Amino acid sequence: MTLACEKCVACRRDSPRVTDQEIAELSPEIADWELKVTDDVPKLERSFKFPDFSQAIAFALAVGDAAESEGHHPRLTVEWGRVLVEWWTHKIRALHRNDFVMAAKTDQIFSQPR
Repeated sequence: MTLACEKCVACRRDSPRVTDQEIAELSPEIADWELKVTDDVPKLERSFKFPDFSQAIAFALAVGDAAESEGHHPRLTVEWGRVLVEWWTHKIRALHRNDFVMAAKTDQIFSQPR
């Protein structure tokens, strides 16, 4: 089963963080994403490019719809021709499997014809 086919699970403050081994296993499915650390919080980050603002905002809205349906929400930064997407699990201030699932779903949205 690919990550994009999985569903997010509800997280609590004691939900498990992904281990280094899990990160190594999951990362190939979201190869275009970078692991960044901001304020001691690891995050998955990817910048998506578009030919104009209209397509960028449409993509951001589609990601927002997917996030809402899964109950797991990213940081979206929309600019002319670019959308920066960051996934991490706020409750645990770390990465959870949900973040990898949503990164894969985001890639799937990006690959769909517009």
